Amino acid sequence: MSTAPILIFDSGVGGLTVLTELRKILPDAPVIFAADQAGLPYGAKSEAEIAARVAGLLGRMSERYRPRLACIACNTASTIALEMVREVLEIPIVGTVPAIKPAAAMTKSGVIGLLGTEATIRQGYVDRLEAKFAQDKTLLRHGAPGLVRAAEAKLRGEAIDPDVIASAVSALRSQAGGERIDTVVLACTHFPLLADELGAAFGPDVALIDGAQGIARRIVALCEGQQFDSQTPSMAVTTGPPEQFRSLAPLFAANNIDHLDQF
Repeated sequence: MSTAPILIFDSGVGGLTVLTELRKILPDAPVIFAADQAGLPYGAKSEAEIAARVAGLLGRMSERYRPRLACIACNTASTIALEMVREVLEIPIVGTVPAIKPAAAMTKSGVIGLLGTEATIRQGYVDRLEAKFAQDKTLLRHGAPGLVRAAEAKLRGEAIDPDVIASAVSALRSQAGGERIDTVVLACTHFPLLADELGAAFGPDVALIDGAQGIARRIVALCEGQQFDSQTPSMAVTTGPPEQFRSLAPLFAANNIDHLDQF
């Protein structure tokens, strides 16, 4: 059905990085952007809590909005709940995984840094990506939950605590071999929002890489040949306080979303 939307789900609004890339390719596709702000932070929750919450919310959202496809635009939720959600929902599900494969192809020094949430960096999914694509490299991981809050604050126009940025960078650099890091994987969709700050802190010789473009391309590939009704309005919903969400209205408007509501 041409009016069926693409559902983009995130724990907060880091998924805007994915939405922005998707809009470059499908500017008129109807989209439901869903932010589970009442559930933040995901990185501090147990695997069981995250799996139950994500599967439950996506099940309810699928019933309400009848999407053609759902994207879990959250590394933490994807590495933990992706397979469960795929078993529950009868629509294509696009996950978000750390961009270890392209980072391994890019690094010259052989030392890669990975910044994610605490929950993401400890997942077996990440271990398997490392074993498959970076077995001859050194992957240094750090859980940086403070970056999620910093990214959300930046979107609201609030000041970012420079110590949060410095702490994340120092935590990678201080590990054995950390001085040789030349590529850093931003394994959380929130983190590219801080690319300028992180890039300045790491220095010009370190490349930052995330998966937003690849995710957008995957969504487009799965929708190939489908029709989109450009007259069907897009919307953004939050599980949290709607007034806090509405402060981001200009950012959503820039991505062709004018209607904001509470789920």
